[in-house]
Amino acid sequence: MDNKEFKIGIIYAALSYILWGFLPIYWKAFDNVSAGAILAHRIVWSFVFMVFLLLITRSWRSFVKECVQIWHDKKKLIGISMASLVISINWLIFIWAVNSDHVIQASLGYYINPLISILLGMLVLKEKLTRWQVFSFILAGIGVIYLTFNFGVFPWISIVLALSFGLYGLLKKTVDINSMFGLTIETMIVCPFAFIFLLTTQVNASTFQFEHLWSATTVLLLGSGIATAVPLLLFASGAKRIPLSMVGFLQYFAPTLMLILGVFLYHEVFTHAHLIAFICIWTALGIYTVSRTKWFNRFEQKLARGNRKLS
Repeated sequence: MDNKEFKIGIIYAALSYILWGFLPIYWKAFDNVSAGAILAHRIVWSFVFMVFLLLITRSWRSFVKECVQIWHDKKKLIGISMASLVISINWLIFIWAVNSDHVIQASLGYYINPLISILLGMLVLKEKLTRWQVFSFILAGIGVIYLTFNFGVFPWISIVLALSFGLYGLLKKTVDINSMFGLTIETMIVCPFAFIFLLTTQVNASTFQFEHLWSATTVLLLGSGIATAVPLLLFASGAKRIPLSMVGFLQYFAPTLMLILGVFLYHEVFTHAHLIAFICIWTALGIYTVSRTKWFNRFEQKLARGNRKLS
């Protein structure tokens, strides 16, 4: 692999996760806007931005051809429709969590997400897990259970975020499609519902005042499409240039930044129970990440050969 391309890939992928990590600051700016309204605006303006991007990159004809192909492929159509629904749920819960002072729970969800993806891969795709991957999943589960018992409340926000994003990744595997086209189609599918929601509930509300067209809130709502699309496109571009193991390492940037924001900027409660749960999950993620490296696989093979000689 070209060294220059590798460096560009790291920069793009890292930047995407850094932007996702700082995204809570953006959603926190909408104090007077409901999570449903923010989601609706996010969907509508993401679709508008993606159409604009397709036009300026002269990809519109290819996009239309892709849409026609998907329309005649029922499996792809169902897959991308389900993906658009699942990612909408993920966006809604994340926005609500941030604006309800649950940034730490949101960060926990994205730490758990890779482990949920492992479980889905095992259950749905019949992927085989190594003993270390099984151990990492059990260890993360212990952390979540400990947190639940200490607070007496199941961390549903974290679990829903992890499950929805894990399902989104699984559904995307069933639909082999260009990332730019994929995001456009996903937002296009749910855009009519979002637009109807805005027309019926928000036109006369403070969240969508035409008389204050260029208010700070309105400008930020319009910018939500860019805030959604840019990190996704950076990630897609970066992931093509670097190994999957590097992507797996970089993905922890986002929840780490969210955790830092939750504790130090928004002063959310971070107890000993949170610390123990996070340590369990951090350790599990560390074991899982190391177990996927070539170095670790070579080490296990040498260890196995040594055990056979001894026996």
